[in-house]
Amino acid sequence: MRKPPKSKEIGKIREYKKTKEIKETETKEEINNENEFLAIGRKAVLEILNNDGAIDKLFIKKGEKEGAIRVIVAKAKEKGIVILEVPREKLDILSNNGKHQGVIAQTPAYEYSSVEEILRRTGKGNGAPFILICDKIFDPYNLGAMIRTAEACGIHGVIIPKRRSCGITPTVVKASAGAIEHVPVARVSNIAQTIEILKNRNIWVCGLDTDGISIFSEKLNLDGAIALVIGNEGAGVSHLVKERCDFSVSIPMLGAITSLNASVAAAVAMYEIVRRKH
Repeated sequence: MRKPPKSKEIGKIREYKKTKEIKETETKEEINNENEFLAIGRKAVLEILNNDGAIDKLFIKKGEKEGAIRVIVAKAKEKGIVILEVPREKLDILSNNGKHQGVIAQTPAYEYSSVEEILRRTGKGNGAPFILICDKIFDPYNLGAMIRTAEACGIHGVIIPKRRSCGITPTVVKASAGAIEHVPVARVSNIAQTIEILKNRNIWVCGLDTDGISIFSEKLNLDGAIALVIGNEGAGVSHLVKERCDFSVSIPMLGAITSLNASVAAAVAMYEIVRRKH
């Protein structure tokens, strides 16, 4: 049977916890500003550097000078970016114990695009409008993965709601593996109203839903201007948004489970549309 700790030991434990909490608070206060943002991991940081993105400060794990870190440091020096070598503990705190790979960049807050800016990217040799709409996606890993696939599929932009949805966070940036640097994201107050705007621009709006026709059906015409709506991880496309869609499509489920992960389903649907367009 374990003996209870002595009073001196309890005091040491409490002092250690208090010191640890103070360190974590001090570290987070350094970047606790709504105008500051974190890009976590080597690929995310490299994408920002390679695309001339703004970086205010670069945190590098002390003693880490090999491989991609060396390239990151060299590029940061060329651009005159402040580089700080810090203990691994500091990076752990900043990334909430995520996989930071020894590097974190502090950047200005993410600048959302507008729907109009996304539409201006279409046409003129860029192909018919191809837009992804995320309806109440809460998991940042899902949103980041969708943005990554969207970039690979040549999507012109992603639209997300301002409320009851995940925004662009450091986790989303990391999960996108740098794709966020190439795909504009618009944050709108009302998805249903935004769908009407797209429809008025002759863009067909397609919702991914279990009740829809199979997305692989040859009866579907997915060649022209299209916006694909992906619903919430649990509830799917909300009722009001579903009503505004021109039609719904589904992914056939041949096994025992009845649904796919939201980002996986989005990837399947996006690539089927790409296949039809090419």
